[in-house]
Amino acid sequence: MNTNTIVTTPHRVTASRLEGPVRTLTGLLARIPDSLIAFVGRFSIAAVFWKSGQTKIQGFAVDIVSGEFQFGVPRLSDSVVALFRDEYRLPLVPPEVAAPLAAFAEHLFPLLILLGLATRFSAVALLVMTMTIQLLVYPDAYPTHGVWATVLLFLIAKGAGTFSLDHLIARRFDPKP
Repeated sequence: MNTNTIVTTPHRVTASRLEGPVRTLTGLLARIPDSLIAFVGRFSIAAVFWKSGQTKIQGFAVDIVSGEFQFGVPRLSDSVVALFRDEYRLPLVPPEVAAPLAAFAEHLFPLLILLGLATRFSAVALLVMTMTIQLLVYPDAYPTHGVWATVLLFLIAKGAGTFSLDHLIARRFDPKP
């Protein structure tokens, strides 16, 4: 064997070469503020329930994305009680009661969450609604409801974040000097 022969091997990316960049990237991603996550989550989950509520009423429509605005007196859509009676079929609650309650809840709680006011309470209410839908109405929709529940659980656990009325109120009444 010739000792002057140089054996080369293809350049491999080793775990030790990736460790530094991976740690750097992980460190940067870990710095994403909870308040930003909460803000995006609040807007997203509010839109889901608001849009659902809008399908249950007539005479009042607000959709800032599509630009649809109708400021009349809201009333239940003609078909919504039948929807609750024939498709949703909730036990214990008559459709004549469930329909207006759902329409009201799907407007009030998203609005509060969007403003960041009574966020944890509103998120609990929408989580109960999500679990009701999942368990009693659309059990096969668990991927969608799981995402909703995740956002709502984050808001319950962490609150609305810095960009919220909850934060302003808490700062106002904080006993620290």
